[in-house]
Amino acid sequence: MEVTGTLVNYYIHCKRQCYLFGNKINLEDNEELVKIGKALHEERLNDKINSEIEINNIKIDKLSNDYLTEIKKSDSDEEASKWQLIYYLYKLKELGIYRKGKLDFIEKKNIGKTIIIELTEDLEKRMNEIIFEIEELLSKDEPPDTKLKISKCKKCAYYTYCYI
Repeated sequence: MEVTGTLVNYYIHCKRQCYLFGNKINLEDNEELVKIGKALHEERLNDKINSEIEINNIKIDKLSNDYLTEIKKSDSDEEASKWQLIYYLYKLKELGIYRKGKLDFIEKKNIGKTIIIELTEDLEKRMNEIIFEIEELLSKDEPPDTKLKISKCKKCAYYTYCYI
């Protein structure tokens, strides 16, 4: 499977989630929180120019002359969202398209929260490593072990798969 922005996000968030999703074990289609996030996302993009652009294996929420914008419902895992955005900037650069990244959060408590990211050599180097690590992870026969239950696990679509 080719690495995608979603896989990068999941890898940073939870390696087990990345493995399961990357190996076609998708439990998210019926998850209520995922449906809410998708609905908010679509509402935010509705009737906007340059929204939801698909290039090769990436789906970009918005592309302007200055920014590649990724829209997230909440900042619950800001680090994973940042690396997903960095992946998109990295892939665009491979195509000769150079932009800054903008991460917009749309949940009520986060409205107006924006993070700007510029792709640097250090970020590119780390992204190469992450892509390699994801490819290695997905090629294994077994998923990583579950960790001790942590609060973020309870909202995950894979919670019952991992713990029940």
